[in-house]
Amino acid sequence: MLQRLEQRGYAGSVASIQHLHDLRRDIEANYGSGSFEEQFYQERLTGFAFSPPESLLEARSLIVVAVRQPQVRFTFAWKGEPVPIIVPPTYIHWRETDRQVQETLAEILGPEGYQVGEAVLPKKPLAAHSGLAAYGKNNITYVAGMGSFHRLVAFYSDLPCEEGNWQESRMVERCEGCRACIRQCPSGAISADRFLLHAERCIAFHNERPGEVPFPAWLEASWHDCLVGCMQCQRVCPENKEFVGWVEEGAQFSLEETALLVAGTPLEQLPARMVKKLEECGLLDMVDILPRNLRVLLERMG
Repeated sequence: MLQRLEQRGYAGSVASIQHLHDLRRDIEANYGSGSFEEQFYQERLTGFAFSPPESLLEARSLIVVAVRQPQVRFTFAWKGEPVPIIVPPTYIHWRETDRQVQETLAEILGPEGYQVGEAVLPKKPLAAHSGLAAYGKNNITYVAGMGSFHRLVAFYSDLPCEEGNWQESRMVERCEGCRACIRQCPSGAISADRFLLHAERCIAFHNERPGEVPFPAWLEASWHDCLVGCMQCQRVCPENKEFVGWVEEGAQFSLEETALLVAGTPLEQLPARMVKKLEECGLLDMVDILPRNLRVLLERMG
C-alpha cells in the first residue's frame, strides 16, 4: 500500500489502532503539566475523536498520509497598487485534498477487502510516532522529500497492522545545532528553554481564530506575513531550502472585491461571481477570518 501511495506522489505510514491511547495520553500529559495554555487547549485540543466511526468499529490500524502542497500567492488591489499575499501549505482546497487521498486509499485497499474512514486525530503526533515525519524546533512536521510543504491526512482502516513501528517522536537531526527559527520568530513562540511550542504566542494560532476575535494587543502588525497561518519560521528553515521557492499563483481580486472583503461583507451579500471565485480559489472557508487578517496585512504591506 505505501509503495502505491508513493507512486501517486504521496508519503504514508501505518500504525496499530492500539496506539490511540498513546496519542490521547501525550495531549493529556502536556496539558496536565501546564505546557498548554488553557485557551489554546480548549480551542484546539479538545475536538479529537479517539475512537473509530461506527462504520469502522472493527478498525485495526491508523493511516497517515502526507500530500505535497505549495504556498499560494493571492493578489489584492489596494490604493491603486497590487498587493501579493501568501497562504502557506495545508490551507487551500483542504477538503478536496482529504477527499482525494481517501479515494486513493479506497482504490488501493478496496480490492483487498479493506475499508478506510476519516480520523479526527492529532495528525502531527501520529505522523511523528509512526515514523512518517520528524518535528522541527518550530513544532512543525517535516517529511522526507517535502520539508514542511505538505498536508497531513489521517484515516482509520480495518487493514491489519503490527504494533512494531511505533516510536518516540524525534526532532529533525539538523535542528540540533540550528537556531534559525528561534531567531526569526517575532512573537517568541519558539524558544530554547523547551521543545514544545509556546502555542499561545504563535501568530498562526491567533489568525486562525474566528474573525470576530481581535488580535491581542501584544501582537504587532508588522509580524503578520500571511493571509492565514505564518511562514516566518518555515522560510528560514534549512530543511526547506529546496522547497521555499515553490509558490503557485492564486486568484487576483479587484479593488471593489478587496474592499468588500475588508469591510466584512456577509457572504450572502457578496456578488455571485465573487462567491464563485472564492470557492474556486480555495478561500471560501476563510471568509470569516479574511476581513480581520486582510485588513492588518493591507495596512502593513499596502
